Amino acid sequence: MSAGILPIATPRETRKAMWRLLAQRPGRLALTILVLLAASCCGLAAPAILGVMVNIAASGGDVMSLLWLAIGLLVAGGLGALLGILGQNLLARICEEALAGLREEVFAAAIRKPLAQLEKAGIGDVVARVSGDVEAVSEAISGVLPAFTSAAFTIGVTLLGLGVIDWRFAVAVLIAAPLQIFTLRWFLKRTAPIYRTVRITEANRTEQIIETVHGSPSVLALGLGPHHAGLVAAASHENIGHSLRGVGFLTRFYNRLNLAELIGLSAVLAVGFWLHAEGAVTIGAATAAALYFYRLFDPIGLVLGQFDELQKAAAGLGRMFGLTMTAGSPTTPGPSAAADSGIMVENVTFAYPGQRPALQEVSLTVRPGERVAIVGTSGAGKTTLAKIIMGLEHPDTGTVRVGGLDSVRSATEDLHSRIAMVSQEVHVFSGTLAEDLRLAKEDASTEELSHALQAVGATWVEALDDGLETSVGAGGHQLTPEQAQQLALARLMLKDPPIAVLDEATAEAGTGSAVLLDRAAEAALAGRTSVVIAHRLSQAASADTVVVMDHGRIIESGPHQQLLATGGRYATLWEAWNSSLSRN
Repeated sequence: MSAGILPIATPRETRKAMWRLLAQRPGRLALTILVLLAASCCGLAAPAILGVMVNIAASGGDVMSLLWLAIGLLVAGGLGALLGILGQNLLARICEEALAGLREEVFAAAIRKPLAQLEKAGIGDVVARVSGDVEAVSEAISGVLPAFTSAAFTIGVTLLGLGVIDWRFAVAVLIAAPLQIFTLRWFLKRTAPIYRTVRITEANRTEQIIETVHGSPSVLALGLGPHHAGLVAAASHENIGHSLRGVGFLTRFYNRLNLAELIGLSAVLAVGFWLHAEGAVTIGAATAAALYFYRLFDPIGLVLGQFDELQKAAAGLGRMFGLTMTAGSPTTPGPSAAADSGIMVENVTFAYPGQRPALQEVSLTVRPGERVAIVGTSGAGKTTLAKIIMGLEHPDTGTVRVGGLDSVRSATEDLHSRIAMVSQEVHVFSGTLAEDLRLAKEDASTEELSHALQAVGATWVEALDDGLETSVGAGGHQLTPEQAQQLALARLMLKDPPIAVLDEATAEAGTGSAVLLDRAAEAALAGRTSVVIAHRLSQAASADTVVVMDHGRIIESGPHQQLLATGGRYATLWEAWNSSLSRN
């Protein structure tokens, strides 16, 4: 199991959360219970009617009475079947609606999770929870839970019917109960951990498949296909191995249930023979009791046998609820901080797990409206500092305040209402261009969308046949890296946060597009407090303050001209930058 695996709810937490979902529909749930109870009572009528028919036949009774009883038997059976179907459909609908709501909660919880935590857990775990786990629960809800509930009602009503005939029949039936209970406890104890492991290994397999497919260009280019196929096969083999262990326990489980049924039926027949011989019950009553117990074979087998499927569903529910119950970072409400647009980083140290510190005693103050450019070689800690400011990572020591909020203790939603980030890797969402832009501002008008695109120089939109209604993303019009960056900058303008962070947001631009994207960034950052992780030093030259980082520390800080005059690290970087431009 990965050290960064996302939390899993305990069985108790899962039961409480599931009941909370079902209790949101109390009226329909009560109606469903009444319908299922009525169906079970109709089923109870059949053995009783057959017992009466046996008594009439044994005493040479009226044929018409037998005929009317036969009609009653058909009516009770038909009505019971109809009510059973109706009750199961009602229950399945309630549960499916609850599952649909839970699926939305899980997805919303996943996207509220800190990015760092999702990266540590692996995308496969998240995908498995919103796909494989949902599928396992859905199968149980649509096929298993209604039948399980109906069978449970049937068992209860039938035991009551046996007690009405003679309490000793009910005692005879219960002779099989110890073996059934022992068998069930034995089965649950051994298979519950197996099914949890199956769900986890399935997530690991999904992670490996996604990683292989996502990196397929590199896999093919380097000839690593057999190696990655072996990794997928190993993950699949581990998952299948645990599944087969569960199947082995399931086979032994059913064998023991069959033995319990034999013991119970023998006990009922022996008690019936004895009671009839004593004159305590009629032969018809003894027949009805035997039929009642025989009628219990299927529901008891179903209830006990379906624990297998319910355990699989419970494992999936535990993983789904685990995500929703820990969706947000621990926050303390506290008094609302005064809104401002400043950034204050004090003595921050941070290290990724198992690595040397990426930041060491970093302090940085960005005044409202100021633009700060952060430069340095690869691995200097620039992107890590951006993540700390954004609240995507939390410092090991030190404090960070963004827009007056403590980035660790504040709710993610509050923090991100004051700060937004555009990174080097921009995702173009599937849908129309207008829909993609409105992700930043849902109620934005067409004029606002057009204005934002014009501000960042996205004149290419005018050449699209359908304009803002052009489909983009997967399966749609493919945007160039430069166009995708302009789209991201336009989304930033629409969101209009007081603080913005650009993490090498224009690094993908070629020489011809660099000036265009720099102008787009200038327009998007106008009037905002901003931190720019500069890929090109031309971006640093226009900033109010330049911060130079090296090995996780700030080694220089000041205006562009002042740092050039100092002749330190920044001046060296600037000279190398200009030399490379001259050669090109």
